Amino acid sequence: MLASNDLRGIIPALPTPVRADIVDAKAVEALFSWLHKAGVDGVLPLGGTGEYGSLAKSQRIRMVELCAKEMAGKGPVISGILDPGFHDALQSGKDLAAAGADALLVLTPYYTNPTQAGVRDYFLRYADNSPVPILIYEIPYRTRVAIQPEILHELSRHPNIIGMKACNVDMFHFLQVVAGVAPDFAVLSGEDTLFPLQIAAGAVGGIVVLANFLPRVWRKIFDLASAGQLQEAILLHRELVPLINIAFAETNPGPIKSIADLIGVDAPDLLAPLVNADPKLSTRLRAEMSRLMAKFEQPVG
Repeated sequence: MLASNDLRGIIPALPTPVRADIVDAKAVEALFSWLHKAGVDGVLPLGGTGEYGSLAKSQRIRMVELCAKEMAGKGPVISGILDPGFHDALQSGKDLAAAGADALLVLTPYYTNPTQAGVRDYFLRYADNSPVPILIYEIPYRTRVAIQPEILHELSRHPNIIGMKACNVDMFHFLQVVAGVAPDFAVLSGEDTLFPLQIAAGAVGGIVVLANFLPRVWRKIFDLASAGQLQEAILLHRELVPLINIAFAETNPGPIKSIADLIGVDAPDLLAPLVNADPKLSTRLRAEMSRLMAKFEQPVG
């Protein structure tokens, strides 16, 4: 059974390679071939980057099966669970755990606008019934629901809730969270934009979108910030800021899918309602990513 100590380092949030709305197994294999060369610490399929809500349920299962096969013995597979309702979310979790997920990243319930008591009870009920450990996914700029630090402190002490992906961009909220969670609860940075600050403030790793392309430089930032060399980590991260601005100028994963061929993944298709990135944006992103990959990773092409 996965434990919080297994959640460390760099965990890319994977895009889902598709053709005609079907997971492209060959492209998934190519993605892992690239990632394994850099030695990532785990993977997160089926988050927002993985277009969870746009995939058919059968294709979500297929993606997790492929990830579990590729990651066998090389790190955890943490599957996103983005359903808005409890029963659908729980059934999805059971199905994806059976497909090979080691843990589930469960999104804060949204649309119903729950109270803090409702959020608390939702995660406690889910943890009580989940066949594998869960992580809390707090991303209020998507769900419009923030979780109070005190609620997260309580939830962190449930034996089947082993961590969280922190995407609340309020750094004071983050500082309050890490100050009171259980010692064995793994807080993971969920923001490419704030990564070195969140690591320095107590995150033990990160679920990082752009680590799909630049795993080595994100690892270096992580190592520096973890070792207390925050200024050096910030300076290195600053080199990525122009890239971050371009990559997230349109809804993720549109821009990054348009340049996935840079890492040998020929699968630019998106799922409705997303459409292809603006060609001018994609051209700018390709140029900046190519420059950084040549500097920090293996030579492009």
